[in-house]
Amino acid sequence: MIAEIGHFALVLALCVALVQAVVPLIGAKRGWSNWMAVAGPASTLQFLFIAVAFGALTNAYVTSDFSLVNVASNSHTEKPMLYKVAGVWGNHEGSLLLWITILALFGFAVTLFGRNLPPGLKSRALAVQAMIAVGFLAFILLTSNPFARLEPPPMDGNGLNPMLQDPGLAFHPPFLYLGYVGFSMAFSFAIAALLEGRVDAAWARWVRPWTLAAWIFLTCGIMLGSWWAYYTLGWGGWWYWDPVENASFMPWLAGTALLHSAVVVEKRDSLKSWTILLAIVAFGFSLLGTFLVRSGVLTSVHAFATDPARGIFILLLLVLAVGGSLTLYAIRAPAMKMGGLFSPISREGSLLLNNVLMSTGAATVLLGTLYPLIADALNLGKVSVGPPFFNAVFLPLMAPMVAVMAVGPMMAWKRGDLAGILGRLKLAAALALGTGALVWFLQGGSAGPWWTGAGFALAVWLGLGTLADLADRIRLFEAPAEALGRALRLPRSAWGMALAHLGVAVFIIGLTASAAWTTEHIQSQKIDQTVDVAGYGVTLKSVHDVPGPNYTASQATFEISRNGTLLAVMQPEKRIYRMPPRPTTTAAIRSGITGDLYVVIGDADPKGGYVTRLYFNPCIAWLWAGGGLLVLGGLVSLLDRRHRVGAPARPRVQPVSAKA
Repeated sequence: MIAEIGHFALVLALCVALVQAVVPLIGAKRGWSNWMAVAGPASTLQFLFIAVAFGALTNAYVTSDFSLVNVASNSHTEKPMLYKVAGVWGNHEGSLLLWITILALFGFAVTLFGRNLPPGLKSRALAVQAMIAVGFLAFILLTSNPFARLEPPPMDGNGLNPMLQDPGLAFHPPFLYLGYVGFSMAFSFAIAALLEGRVDAAWARWVRPWTLAAWIFLTCGIMLGSWWAYYTLGWGGWWYWDPVENASFMPWLAGTALLHSAVVVEKRDSLKSWTILLAIVAFGFSLLGTFLVRSGVLTSVHAFATDPARGIFILLLLVLAVGGSLTLYAIRAPAMKMGGLFSPISREGSLLLNNVLMSTGAATVLLGTLYPLIADALNLGKVSVGPPFFNAVFLPLMAPMVAVMAVGPMMAWKRGDLAGILGRLKLAAALALGTGALVWFLQGGSAGPWWTGAGFALAVWLGLGTLADLADRIRLFEAPAEALGRALRLPRSAWGMALAHLGVAVFIIGLTASAAWTTEHIQSQKIDQTVDVAGYGVTLKSVHDVPGPNYTASQATFEISRNGTLLAVMQPEKRIYRMPPRPTTTAAIRSGITGDLYVVIGDADPKGGYVTRLYFNPCIAWLWAGGGLLVLGGLVSLLDRRHRVGAPARPRVQPVSAKA
């Protein structure tokens, strides 16, 4: 009965979404306030109906209701409770319901927190959000019903994919979807602005917090996914330019560019047309990712569905949403006023340059992701585009962007003094060059990759440039006694920007070191045999079977020593799940600030040994620390009063006129 209530709630949500998509839009066009007022209650009612449906499906998983096809296919009575709940979104139908729930949640949040929005803009934005909901509610009801019954129900289910039975994968999809779907709100505001014919500083300030919230969630989701891949898949890496990894990275790049572009709209009333386009592109990339994982065009651990009919439905939604919005953009964008002019050497110029580089990077990733699919569809043969292509094309685009990030915040609006800024950064430049030379020397000169020195130099340049900008803002060296007070009064958005930029610098150190100096040993190792890895002695002491809640595991015990001193005991596992019967690998990792010792146990060999994979990954912790600083910087910026209020505050005292 609960499942039928959930299904009926989705039908009611579709009816409400249809009303929300039409009535407020007509009201905004005609200036009818009572019709525009329908948007708020409709978005609330739509969210409540969808929440009921999501709760009904969650209840089915928690109670192991195998009379539902979805639960029987993706759950099992022996699964731990965490993975029963995670099973709700560990499949196509359930993850699509999560997608729709988050979509409705963002619309509901605008209703709650957007009380100071102009009625016309708010009603149009919520109507556009409802149009997206109509498409996806129709999709789930017509092709992907999560409440379909199974007769007769089995005693036990098939179980969740063992690769997904992990805490990292339990939390990674919700965060990722909060980012993906969160960009729908920026998209809705952009379309509402095009319909209204008004893009100004107030619009930019209203759209920024929603974009920033989506960006924070997407950053967190990407980092959680990378962390899961690192410790679960057993190959010692955290990013492989997998097509579905790229599908999350492209909206992140477009969203980052959108955040910076919106600042220019707010401060200088410029780049309005460009900002609208970025909002459309960011959500378009999110829809593209949804298509890739549900169309069957990709075979990946991330992919959910292989039904071509579903893929065609999603492709139709993608074409309608992106094609329709770009058509509207082509009609309305030329009428937008250019706004304030600025010199190329200015803060606006630096933000525009970084926007162009990030957008070019996103286009590069898009080309590398889709080209093999296009070549296969046109019978041009199987083409593989992997890490060598992306590393050779994407990373060089990011180097000048990072260099500009250090000086851009120090530039004045409209016209900047580049020579003066570089003069203030002479010490930072000297230390960056010195660091690069030292790293190159310590790795043995040309014996190591040439770009390691460049990577470390860029990280130091960005980090010191960011700190120098903070010091200038609080006048640390001019009036040190008053610096603390100025620091406390500094806008939180400034602190958030500094934390995020420092996060990029820290991330670059981890990226450069792990890419250049990873040590890998793969061998057949016998009991009590020791293998030297980056100065550590790794001794295999035993391998024995251990039971798990729904699996059995071969657990190895390794002793880690250095110079004869025992440092740690590590116990990786190779697991065999009962339902579905499938092997997985669980690595043992000893983390430190200088690097991770990473140990994986494989199958036994005929000679009495075991295949072992041993890695030393330098500075991996710096990657996670950099990602954490990015998220923290976004959260601090989101707490800025201007983002909470959403509109420029009126001055308390009216300025005195010149005549007075």
